[in-house]
Amino acid sequence: MTIDIQPRLLQWARERAGLTGETLAEKMGVSVEKVAAWEQYGRITYRQAEKLAGVTHTAFGYLFLSESPDERLPIPDLRTVGSVAAGRPSPDLLDVIYQSQRRQEWFREYQIAEDGAELEFVGSKPVGSSVKAAASAIRKRLSFRPSDSKETSLDGVLRDFAEAIEAAGILVVRAGIVGNNTRRILNPQEFRGFALVDAFAPLVFVNAADFKAAQIFTLAHELAHVWAGESALSNLENTLVSEQQRVEWFCNAVAAEYLVPLEELRARLQNLHGDPTQVVEDLRRRYRVSELVIIRRLFDAGVIPATEFKQWYQERIDTYRHQPKSSGGDFYKNQPNKVGRRFASALIASTLEGKTLFRDAMSLLDMKKTATFQEFARTLKFSI
Repeated sequence: MTIDIQPRLLQWARERAGLTGETLAEKMGVSVEKVAAWEQYGRITYRQAEKLAGVTHTAFGYLFLSESPDERLPIPDLRTVGSVAAGRPSPDLLDVIYQSQRRQEWFREYQIAEDGAELEFVGSKPVGSSVKAAASAIRKRLSFRPSDSKETSLDGVLRDFAEAIEAAGILVVRAGIVGNNTRRILNPQEFRGFALVDAFAPLVFVNAADFKAAQIFTLAHELAHVWAGESALSNLENTLVSEQQRVEWFCNAVAAEYLVPLEELRARLQNLHGDPTQVVEDLRRRYRVSELVIIRRLFDAGVIPATEFKQWYQERIDTYRHQPKSSGGDFYKNQPNKVGRRFASALIASTLEGKTLFRDAMSLLDMKKTATFQEFARTLKFSI
């Protein structure tokens, strides 16, 4: 059955997914000329329209609107490419934020129903507060910083870090794909993380498709957003943002001070000598963070000049980018990270108690089979 759709909506769907006519034609299994005809005349079969919606990750109903929807990020966009604001968000980014908001909304209602109290630290250190005081407040609330971890790998440190944050009442999500769709990999160059601030259910998201060394700083940065009371989307790369970008500058500074306190670093440098690369390695091992964080703090301490910092920092980023990516790993082992262990445990408990419908729980977990839900529950030590 052939249907008529506004031609500009077909073009909009392609462009929102970042596809050219050629790439869309390849994904749809049609000629480039066929795609051009759709976008010129709007004549397309119903099945082709359904497939096009799936390929471009567009809600099918959007294709039947009179005008293309104005899709805007639901949180402040603090991403930049150099000094220029980032462009249109991809469908993957939009979907992962919407998904996180749905989960946060459920958890917020759950907390209120369970007589949960507001978290007093949310927004307690607004932008403009003392950076040192804000970092100290985070450290005190968590009773943890990565240097406390006994793990030998960055992945282990991240796990310890996330557990400490969730114990403080904050939802932590570390995902590299949209939902459970392994074909929709999140692009670290588009965004590295975001924070959804709420007094009952603050949520921090870290793009797990990013290299591990960057994720620790991103997690600390998003924590600073929670204490500042500022929801936002970030794509940190060079941590030396301008002070004119006041929110990101503040959160960067707080994250760096939390991870590697400047006074402590200066005292430690008195006993470290020799090759600069070895000094960085010694400090990296001591603070359980990446070389990138250490290099940033050496700059803050006045040990290296800005030009050397930028060169060294970029070299390390390039090195990390060319490291081989890890495999997907075990689904049930990774699932608590992808949805947040605190959220998942509350949702499963509520479902098994009959307070939440199985249908709703599986939708929130992006699961299609009851058996998958049950096995995941067993992984989290629930009796099924």
